[in-house]
This record gives sequence, C-alpha cells and structure tokens, in this order.
Amino acid sequence: MTIQDLKNKNLILFEAISGSRAFGLATENSDTDIRGVYYLPKEDFFGLNYIPQVSNETNDITYYEIGRYVELLQKNNPNILEIQASPEECIQYKHPLMDLLKTEDFLSKLCKDTFAGYAVSQIKKAKGLNKKIINPIDKERKSILDFCFILDGQGSVPLKKWLLEFPSSGEVSEGRGGSQEKCGLINIDHTKGIYALFYDESETLGYKGVMQNEEANQVSVSSIPKDEKPVAYLFCNLDAYSVYCKDYREYWKWVAERNEDRYNVNQTHGQNYDSKNMMHTIRLLQSCEQIFKTSSLTIRVENRDDLLDIKAGNQSYESVMQKAENLIQSIEKHYSTSSLTDGPDLEKTTKILIQIREKLYHNDEL
Repeated sequence: MTIQDLKNKNLILFEAISGSRAFGLATENSDTDIRGVYYLPKEDFFGLNYIPQVSNETNDITYYEIGRYVELLQKNNPNILEIQASPEECIQYKHPLMDLLKTEDFLSKLCKDTFAGYAVSQIKKAKGLNKKIINPIDKERKSILDFCFILDGQGSVPLKKWLLEFPSSGEVSEGRGGSQEKCGLINIDHTKGIYALFYDESETLGYKGVMQNEEANQVSVSSIPKDEKPVAYLFCNLDAYSVYCKDYREYWKWVAERNEDRYNVNQTHGQNYDSKNMMHTIRLLQSCEQIFKTSSLTIRVENRDDLLDIKAGNQSYESVMQKAENLIQSIEKHYSTSSLTDGPDLEKTTKILIQIREKLYHNDEL
C-alpha cells in the first residue's frame, strides 16, 4: 500500500499540513509535512492485510489507519493529538465522518506523561548534549594507568609522572625513569583500590606490571617474594575509570551518529544545546500547560518570536532550561486542579470508531 494507492482508491479520510507550518513556526527553509488518516479496503481490513500506517521514504508524509489513529488518540500521543487539533487553515481534506472525533473526548491527565514526560526526556537529552559539547573527549583513549596515583605524604602523584621521575633514591641511574612493566602490585588487606608497589629493574622476578595491556579494565597483581620491600603505595580509582569508559563510548557514539549539519548550526550559535530540539521541547511544555489550564488544545503558538529566538540560538542554555523548569512547575500546579479525567473514555471513543467503520463498510459498498 502506497500513498498514491490511498489517493487512487479514495481511502483518505483526513489530510492536513502539520509540523512547523501548523504550529506557526515555519520559516523560508521549512519543509511541508503532511499527516492524515485513511481506511483500508474492506477485503484488507477484514482479511489478513491490515496496514496501520503508510509513509513516504522520508516520513514527511504519513497517514494512519483510522483504528490506529483512534488507538493513539486514546493513549494521548502528542503527535496524534496535534493532528486532531490541526488549525482549520491547515486542513486540506476532511471526510464528514471525522467530525465524530472530538479532541475534547480524548484529552485527559495522561497528557502529563505523554507531553511533559516526553519533554522532560528531551531536556535530559539536551543536558547530555550540553555536557558533550562543552566537555569533548579526546579520541586517544585513556588507559587504567591514567587513573593510578602514588601516595605521597598528605597527597598523591599521578603514576605516569611518578614513573618519569623514578627513582628518587638513586637506585637506578638518573634520567632513565621507570617502566610500568617492571612494577609488581599486591593487594593490601582491608583496603579498596590500594596496592603495595614493588619494582624489579632486572626483570627477573616475573612481575606482571601495573596493567597487562592498554585495554585492561583493572590493574594486575603479581606474586612478590617475601623479602622484597615496596617502593611505594598505589591507589587505583577504578570507579572513575569505569565512568570515563562509559562517557568515552557514549561520546564517540554520539560523534559517529550526530547530524553534522544540525551540529554545525549549533556550533555556529555557540549556545551548547540543540536549539531546534529545545524550541520544540518548550512548545510541547506550553501545549501541556494549556491542556491543564483550559482542558483544550490549540497548537498554533502565540509566542512565535520567542520560540524562533530559541531556535536561532539567541538565548543562553541556562535561560532556556529556566523556561522549561518554570513550565514544568506550572504544569504540576494546573494538573492538580484540572477537571480532566485520568484517561479518555475508552468505551465511548471506541464506539465512535465502530460507528465510523460501520458507515464506511455499510452494505458491502467497498
């Protein structure tokens, strides 16, 4: 089933311009997104060829089968409720039966989770992006050696620095430095992450070194002769190393998958957040606030300039986060006093769906 099939067979029940043009946020470079609703030929619906959704290759044109559409409305899906609340000037076609579906029959307190919950997840994502932008991680991966420190009086010295200056006692000729491969470690009872460090300049005692290879995720321990004396005590911050490894993987995965054009725009305005995504996050929170204030949904925004200012990166990360926090607090306040039900009346709205389908398939007209 293709979009052209829907049109050729007159299966479309609803079609509207959606996205930024429906929100009143379109600019000269904005795409034109289309969303709609269709029904299946009778033999497909009653047979084994149920198709819940039809889209073009870029997903900027998408139609939902009427049953799937109502199901998502009952779940208070923000994207589908926004289609249902399309401004009149954006509606390109509407079958009379679609008038049976009223937005107010679906709005409920579920919107707090679907609208605000999704927006909060995007805020967390934005914070993560902010962290990645302002704290880039070098491509050269650190090893566990970078998280090892030699205890020194009331402080500590990085192991790598200590090895460069080793030994201070003159037991090895000046300037040669030490090698991690010549070190041997043993655990110290009743401590976590602290080891006695021994050094074998001759490399005859079979020490395993501090680590066996660059990919090691923990230090190595060796078998140490009883008469050997430690030359230092080492602390390995394994927790910090684990956090670093996780951040490293996530950062370079993000680099590999990020939209370079979008990233470059964000780099140009220099505000350290995905400005387009945050604009829509604020818009979504505004819609949620409106739902609980008025028990209705109007998707055409009233603060176009402010939202486009966010998209352009003209507002700081901190100020945008404050806007989001203020909206979340307002949503919580109005949610507590809202007259909306906990969820849509499933029986009522399902009966409306049945009524629509009965009229569509009446007397085997298809």
